[in-house]
Amino acid sequence: MSDDARDDARDDVPRVELTPAAAELLRRLREDHGPLMFHQSGGCCDGSAPMCYLAGEFRTGAADVLLAELAVDGVAETVPFWMSRSQYEGWSHTRLIVDVVEGRGSGFSLEAPEGVRFLIRSRLVGA
Repeated sequence: MSDDARDDARDDVPRVELTPAAAELLRRLREDHGPLMFHQSGGCCDGSAPMCYLAGEFRTGAADVLLAELAVDGVAETVPFWMSRSQYEGWSHTRLIVDVVEGRGSGFSLEAPEGVRFLIRSRLVGA
C-alpha cells in the first residue's frame, strides 16, 4: 500500500474489498490467464471502472497509488489494486468494493469476453 493510502486508511477498514462474485470471477480469470492486477484511471466512460489486466501489463508510475494487495481464496498471489493519484484524491475517504455485473464494458479488461464487467461500489470510511 502506498504512503498516501496508508495515511488515509484506518487500520481496521480495508481500502478495497471484493464481493464474492468478483472473487469468483478473479479465480476463473487467474486460471485462464495467469497473475492479475487492477487499475482504475478515473478517465471517462469505462476509464472510471476498475480494469483487470495481466500482472504487469499496465504500467504504473508516480501518477498511480497502490491501494491494496487483494487476497483471493484459491489464488496463490495477491491481486494489486492501483488507482490514478488524481482519482484517489476524490475517493480517499471511501471503502472501494469491487463487484461484477452483467453487461460488457467497452474497455480492455480481461472479463469483457465473459459478458460481465467489474464496477466499484463504495461506502464512506467508518460507514
